[in-house]
Amino acid sequence: MANPPVSSAQRKRILRVIFISLLLDLISFTFILPLFPRLLEFYRNLEAADQSSNSVLRRILFGLNAYKQSFSRPISDRYDIVLLGGALGSLFSFLQAIASPFIGSLSDKHGRRTALLWSMAGNIASVALWVAATDFRTFLASRVVGGLSEGNVQLATAMAADISDEKQRGSTMALVGACFSIAFTFGPALGAALANVETVAANPFATAAGFSLLLILVETLYLYLYLPETRPVTRPAELSKNSVSRAARPAEYPTRTNSYRLLNATHFVFILFFSGMEFSFPFMTYDLFAYTPSQSGKLLGFIGLLASILQGGVTRRLPPLRAVQAGVVSCVASFFLLGRLTTEAGLWAAASLLAVTTATVVTGLNTLSSFEAAASERGGKLGNHRSWGQVGRALGPLLFCTLYWWAGRDVAYAIGGAGMLGVGALVFGGLKGPTIQRTN
Repeated sequence: MANPPVSSAQRKRILRVIFISLLLDLISFTFILPLFPRLLEFYRNLEAADQSSNSVLRRILFGLNAYKQSFSRPISDRYDIVLLGGALGSLFSFLQAIASPFIGSLSDKHGRRTALLWSMAGNIASVALWVAATDFRTFLASRVVGGLSEGNVQLATAMAADISDEKQRGSTMALVGACFSIAFTFGPALGAALANVETVAANPFATAAGFSLLLILVETLYLYLYLPETRPVTRPAELSKNSVSRAARPAEYPTRTNSYRLLNATHFVFILFFSGMEFSFPFMTYDLFAYTPSQSGKLLGFIGLLASILQGGVTRRLPPLRAVQAGVVSCVASFFLLGRLTTEAGLWAAASLLAVTTATVVTGLNTLSSFEAAASERGGKLGNHRSWGQVGRALGPLLFCTLYWWAGRDVAYAIGGAGMLGVGALVFGGLKGPTIQRTN
C-alpha cells in the first residue's frame, strides 16, 4: 500500500498556497483579454499618423489583410483587430509550447519552487514591459517574454500531483481547474473596469497593466515566503539511482495504463478543435445575433461561472477518465448545436454544454497524465503534455476560422463536431482509467 506523500495538514497548507498564488496569477493574466480590441486599435491609430513608417505592426496587418482577402466570402474590416488579437494569441501559445518542456525539466532537476520563482521573474519582466508599452513593439516584446516564461499553471499541476496520492489526485487537479474558471469569470471584468481609469496619456492601459504588475509582485512575494519545495532537488547521490532501470524501482515508477503518446495526441486534437471554436465565438454571436463585446463577455462569464461550480461540486468527485469522457460528449453535442442554432436560447444551451467541457476535459487529462510519471520526471512529462495542448491552441484558431470563412458556419461546426467524435474515439476506445492504490 502506498503512503501519502505529505501529512494531511501540510497538504492543506501547500494547497492553499497553490490556490491563492494561481488565482492571483490567472486574474492578472486575464486582465488583458477584454482589452485586446481597444489596445490594438490604440497602437494601430498611433502608427497610422506616420504613413512613412514600415513598423512591425504595419507589416503584420498587411499580412493579415492579404490572408483575409484570399477568401471569396467578404470579411468585415471590424474583424481586423480580432485577427490581430488571434495572431498574438497564437504566438503566445506557440512560445508556451516551446518553453513548457524546458520549464518542467528545470523543476525536475532543481525543484518546483526554484523553477516557479524563476518563472515569476519572467512574468514580472513581461508585465513591466506592458506598463511601459507606449508603442506596439514594446507591447509585442512583453507578449514574447510572457510566452517564454509563463510556467505557473504547469508547475501548479506538478506540485498538486506531488502532494496528492492516487485517490486524492482527481480532486486536487479539479482545484487547479477551478482557479481557471474563477479567474476567467472575474478577471476580464476587472481588467475592463481598470482600463477606464487613465493615468498615463502615452499608455491608456497603464492602470490595468500596473494593477496586473502589483498582483504578480504580491504573488511572487507570497510564493517566496510560504511555498515549500514539493519536489526535492536531485543530488549527486540520487543521480546514480536514476540510472537504474524502472523495473528495478517499481515503488518509484508507477505501472503505466496509458502511453504518453496517446495522452498527448488526445490533448492536442481536443485543444485544436476546442480552441478554434472558442476563437470563432465572437464572430458567430455577432453574425447571428449582433452581439456586442459586452454581451459576448457576459456569455463567456456565464461559462466560467458554471464551470467553476461544476469543478467544485462534480469534477473533483469523478474518476478522471469519466470526467474526460463526459466533457467530450458534451463538446460534441455543443458543436453540432452551434452549427444549427437559430435562437439565443439555443446559444445559451450550447454555452452550458461548453461549461461542462471546460470543467472536465483538460483537468481530467492532466490528472491521467500525472499518474503516468514518477516524481522525478513529473515536471518534464506534464510540461510535454501542456506543450502539445499549446501547439493545438496555436493552430486551432487559424485553421477553424479559415474553415468558418471559407465554407460557412454549418460546415465549420459540423467538421469540428466530427473532429470531436474522433477525440471521443480516442477517449472511449484508447484511454484507460488508472489503477488506484489504497493509502495507509
